[in-house]
Formats: sequence, structure tokens, C-alpha cells
Amino acid sequence: MSREAWSGSAAFAVTRRRLLAQLLVAPLLAALPLSAGAELVATVPRIKPSVVAVGTYQRTRSPAFQFRGTGFVVGNGLLVATNAHVLPERLESDKLEALVIVLPGDGQTANVRAVSVLATERERDLAVLRIQGGAPLPALRLATGARVQEGQEIAFTGFPIGNVLGMTPVTHRGIVSAITPIAIPQANARALNPALVRRLAKDPFRVYQLDATAYPGNSGSPLYDPDSGLVIGVLNMVFVKSTKESVLSDPSGISYAIPVEYLERMLEAIK
Repeated sequence: MSREAWSGSAAFAVTRRRLLAQLLVAPLLAALPLSAGAELVATVPRIKPSVVAVGTYQRTRSPAFQFRGTGFVVGNGLLVATNAHVLPERLESDKLEALVIVLPGDGQTANVRAVSVLATERERDLAVLRIQGGAPLPALRLATGARVQEGQEIAFTGFPIGNVLGMTPVTHRGIVSAITPIAIPQANARALNPALVRRLAKDPFRVYQLDATAYPGNSGSPLYDPDSGLVIGVLNMVFVKSTKESVLSDPSGISYAIPVEYLERMLEAIK
């Protein structure tokens, strides 16, 4: 056999082996995303009706609705959980500005409901709102007593950059990369009173560090188990590399969430 013929047959054999290997591996690769995401595909439609946009409404303003963050319905269907920093410091009541939630509809319509602040806990950056009148909304179930572990898969649904992208719930997924102690930054030095310092030293506030990309507007989103839909935390903040503006063009992929146990304590105190 000539050198050219041998080279041609050898090349054909290598190509054939590669082709067979690709044919064998391709079905496995195609099956992985389906099996890994099948549960989330079924869970998201159950989560979305309970996720709301939190903001303020003033009829004479343009735009009338000013988006501030995400929230989700809990408890009896008339309560909404979110972050304390999502709420405005004050409302211009003389201009009839009101705190509201928006339930996205079919993309063309939206349901606006007035809410009031029922409870806040600035140290944990949590707030509970009460819906003023109307029928209860579908509430998400909390993962009471659940043990969250590092490496566990998670998902969250909210309104990233809602004032730009609009009121369409968006779902992201990732993992719990670490469970780490942290202190929520206070508005001013006076908020760091001796009682708070002692509490932080005695009972460190542990949060979930996530390997997942979140954006401004995701604050207050429910963090949940992709399989069951049970809420395990409240998305709190995005780790910013340099400036706030760079979060949009260069997201770090590191986010944080407050364990749901702290929200449960607030709801128990409200009863």
C-alpha cells in the first residue's frame, strides 16, 4: 500500500471513530439539560403568579408607576415579603403618592393593588406588606425547617432592571456557593447602637452566597428549590465589582439571599 493510500485510510479510520464517539455522546448530552431543568420547567408556572413588582404610584407623575424592586405573596395571600431597602423612605402623601404592588398580566394589562407596610426589620433587610382589600393572591410556601446546604441548586424569579425591561417575571438559576456571616450596612452610624453590635457578635447573621447572576430590581425575589418550589430565602443584594453602573455591563455572578427562617420569625410575630 502506498504512503498516500495508507494515510488516507488512517485518516478515514480516525474520522470514523470520532463520528461514532459523537453519535454515542450526543444523546447523553442532549438528555442532560432536559433532566436537569425538567423540574424547574414545571415549577416556574407555579411561582410566577405569586411574584409582584413593588413600587410607588402617583397618578399625575410620568410614569405614574415607579418601580423599586420585587416581592412575593406569602401567608394568607394578603401579605407580601420583600427587602426593607426596596421601600421608599417616605411617600409624598400631599401629592397622593401610594405604595403599591403590580401583578403582571398577559403583557398588555397589569393589576395594581395598594399595600401598606406591616412590619420591617432593617437589620435583616426584610419587610412585610399588607394588601389593602381585594381577594387573596396565591401564596408561596416557605421551606419551614429545611436545611440548606452548600452546592444545593436554587432558582429565583423577579424583575431584573424592571424599570427598563418591563414587568415580565424573569427566572435565574444557580447554586448556594457558601453560607457566610454578614452584617447589613446601616443607613448611618447612629443605627449601629451597642445592642445591635452585641447581637451581631453573639448571633452572627448568616446569609446564602449564590453562584448566580442577579441585577438591580431582583431585590426581594423569592429564592426557592427548583424541584418543590418551596421558598428558602429572599434575594437581597448583588456584589458589585466596582461601580453600580458596571453591574449591568459586567455582572459579578455573585449574589446574596437572606435565609427564610428570618422571614418566618417576622410572620410569626405578626400573627
